[in-house]
Amino acid sequence: MTFNFWSLDYIYYPVSGIMWVWHKIFGSFLGPNSALTWVLSVVFLIFTLRAILFKPFMKQMDSQLKMQAIQPQMKKIREKYKDDKQRLSEEMMKLNKEAGVNPLASCLPALIQAPVFIGLFHVLRMFQPVNDGPEGPSVWFYRANVYFFGHEDVVSMGEAKLPGGAPLVGFMTMPLDQLNFMDGVREAIIWWGIPLTILAGIATHLTSRRSVARQREMNIDASANPQTAIMNKLMLYMFPLFVVVGGPFFPLAILFYWLANNSWTFGQLRVAHTMQDRRAAAKAQVVEEVKDLSKFSTPKPGAKPKSATGRPVVEPSKIADSNGSGSPGTGGNGAANGGPNLTKNGASGSTPKPKPAGSKPAPGARPQRTQPKKKNSGQR
Repeated sequence: MTFNFWSLDYIYYPVSGIMWVWHKIFGSFLGPNSALTWVLSVVFLIFTLRAILFKPFMKQMDSQLKMQAIQPQMKKIREKYKDDKQRLSEEMMKLNKEAGVNPLASCLPALIQAPVFIGLFHVLRMFQPVNDGPEGPSVWFYRANVYFFGHEDVVSMGEAKLPGGAPLVGFMTMPLDQLNFMDGVREAIIWWGIPLTILAGIATHLTSRRSVARQREMNIDASANPQTAIMNKLMLYMFPLFVVVGGPFFPLAILFYWLANNSWTFGQLRVAHTMQDRRAAAKAQVVEEVKDLSKFSTPKPGAKPKSATGRPVVEPSKIADSNGSGSPGTGGNGAANGGPNLTKNGASGSTPKPKPAGSKPAPGARPQRTQPKKKNSGQR
């Protein structure tokens, strides 16, 4: 096959290329013609694509959380500008920008998975034998190549059978002559197809159930919305029913794809929800620590600030006043605090109390001279 720029070969070639690589890896020790090799090639094709899409998937989950958080504000905007569609659109876009919400981010993984399913379905159908046309006896044959796979690989995939004679590319409603060309057994296809279909439907239901439960846990009001309730019912019942009803018309390899894809999605949701809960718990802990620190660092109105040791903080001006020195601009030495009021010549305005006789001068102070007593007349 040659690459066609006007077709979906942009999807078919990458899908078949990843599947070809895994077939070569598992075929190296399981055998290239083994049915298990082809089943593992399909399963690990899904795992590879889902691993590549894990980061966009986490962005989708974060975007959904942000959208749920701003739902009350969205509701107010809708009520306020319900008569002005243009202003409503502008305000909603403004709110999404401020909250860092991208509505398309929540749809990106689903938009990518849909082409992958279409591509895989097309590639697997290309492995089925075809006839030479409606005229004359039908002659069935395998294609020369299927994208990255050569003719030998195409024949190997067409003849790969599960125990009992069920071809991997066969389906329960396959035409009898086409099935006979592959030496397939319809009963074996049905025996494998029904359990795979039921398991794929159960996996789809469990995955949808976990998503709906998470939505109700994060935003009860949104889940009560009639439109949301309808979508939840579709996810819980209609999607699994579609898998079960469509099972008889899809190759067994597609049923393995559905089972592997939904099982991966279920486990990935659990991991993603655990990561989100841990981040939310860490964020809440940081907020609580900041609140606790603000309680101890910010004094109550009217209370004196305390130092790190818990003692009251004394202002420097009050320390100076308690030592008798005045503050700048008062023109004195703390008269307001009870200190001596000095005059211009430095003399105290109040008479100092006399010191008791015989008292010793303070260390470093000059001894004061005492005036001799006047003698009375007649004394020597």
